[in-house]
Amino acid sequence: MTSWASGTTSFRLSKPACAQRVCRVPGYSCPQSLLKPLCNRHTSGLQAGLTAQQRKARHTMTYASKGKSDVKGAVGNPSDHQPLSGSGSQESSSPATSGSPQQSLQDLPAYPEDFVRRRMVVFVGIVIGYACYYLTRNSLTYTAPVMTADPALKMDITQVGTMTSIFPIAYGFSKFLSGVLGARTSPRVMLAGGLMATAIVNILFGFGHSMVWFCSFWALNGVLQGFGGPCCARILTSWFATKERGTYWGMWNIAHNLGGFGAPLLAGSAARSFGWKWGMWAPGIVGVVIGLLLLVVVKDSPEKIGYPPVEIVKPNKKKDAAGVEQKESLLQLLVQNVLKNPYIWGMALTYFFIYVVRQGVTSWFVFYLMQAKGVADAGSAAFRVSGMELGGLFGSLLAGRISDALIAKNPKGGNVGKRVQVVIGYTVGVAAMLLAFWSVPATLPWLQWATVFMIGFFLYGPQMLIGLCGAELVGPESVGASEGFLGWIAYLGAANAGVPLSIIVKNHGWNAYFTALLAACGMAILLLAPMVNLKSYVQREALAKSKAA
Repeated sequence: MTSWASGTTSFRLSKPACAQRVCRVPGYSCPQSLLKPLCNRHTSGLQAGLTAQQRKARHTMTYASKGKSDVKGAVGNPSDHQPLSGSGSQESSSPATSGSPQQSLQDLPAYPEDFVRRRMVVFVGIVIGYACYYLTRNSLTYTAPVMTADPALKMDITQVGTMTSIFPIAYGFSKFLSGVLGARTSPRVMLAGGLMATAIVNILFGFGHSMVWFCSFWALNGVLQGFGGPCCARILTSWFATKERGTYWGMWNIAHNLGGFGAPLLAGSAARSFGWKWGMWAPGIVGVVIGLLLLVVVKDSPEKIGYPPVEIVKPNKKKDAAGVEQKESLLQLLVQNVLKNPYIWGMALTYFFIYVVRQGVTSWFVFYLMQAKGVADAGSAAFRVSGMELGGLFGSLLAGRISDALIAKNPKGGNVGKRVQVVIGYTVGVAAMLLAFWSVPATLPWLQWATVFMIGFFLYGPQMLIGLCGAELVGPESVGASEGFLGWIAYLGAANAGVPLSIIVKNHGWNAYFTALLAACGMAILLLAPMVNLKSYVQREALAKSKAA
């Protein structure tokens, strides 16, 4: 027999076997041992004979206190655990509020092993998934040279430029829109569905023969590409707590480098070996296959498969006159939590200037080496700037680890502010390396390569951490909207690194070009300076609750 109590009312019910297992049911938290409530079959049978007060009391049931060492595995697989007592029944001697509640996974001494394994599967899934977005995004870049060489298409470089100009406009707008609309959609479905859709667009692109066909499908590809980033941000914030998020966000960020590395190998090789059509079809086929796998292995959050959340985030929802919580609309999520947040605007404008530098470097360094440094050909110049992606991989990984270490050193300080401090340090590094690259003579190609490596190292850190800061500044439901808004502003910055910088170079020379990039670094630092002590959304909510208590 098992006893439940509420106030002055108590009653006894037989405890079936389903109540003896570990809780992996979303929405239920046993204060002491995370035990599983009764299954639906037993619950429905019991509810009929209970008063309203008794039904409420059943949800406060507890079992005998369990040793603290046993809590570590309390959220494992139910089949791996035995009942707490050797006897068939146990009397509860403590109220529901007794003991130390284990409300989230980070409250445990260590994460359960099966949770760690399951989380790693999800993490690897979103890394590979987002890398595949880059395969279908960059496929045209490495297929276009073969297309221009095909006499049947009668295509020149100007027409290729038209297609590539359409893409960032569609992509920037889509990233913003999908981030907002995705707040009410499963990120797993959007991530996998978007990848399969962009893969199908690549395949259909390969069946075309006219500029209207090519431009239409490439613009559609830009729209669909915007689905990937905000979805991954939502999944990351659901599976990783603040204390470790920087490390894993940095590790996820290598998907950019993996996709950028794989695109020329897959699309370029297929186009050269089998014709330009296969340069589009090969990434498309890979994208469809990976998208189907993502639907199986990726889950939105720990709660979706029965684990408690990694950390408790309970936003203060508005209530109507009757005291019923009101669900915020998509427009409210965007306006109230994102657009009215001055720090989000600060992050967005910083992102703008960071992307001016990033796009300015990737678009113009080869031309600079050939025109100002006298490098003989484009191949030699491209080799000297090839270290940027590799440097970016190491830089983003280290930036995440450093920011997590600063948070662990002073957990009561502003978590977002700690990451901002790292961004400022990295941006100073970008400026220093730009000055170095400006000064290195053409007779030292190895030093030019090393300098570009360090530019990538320092540049990808801010690119990664600003997105993470934007996610941690807002509540869980607004993460996608925040990431979409930041991405939109960032790509406006990338667009300004094209024609405006070309005009600067044409009218004022390469010295003015480097001055503009250094000025962008300075503006980013000025925007970040007021945010070095900024607290995250979770910290602000916890502080508000402690003051109200």
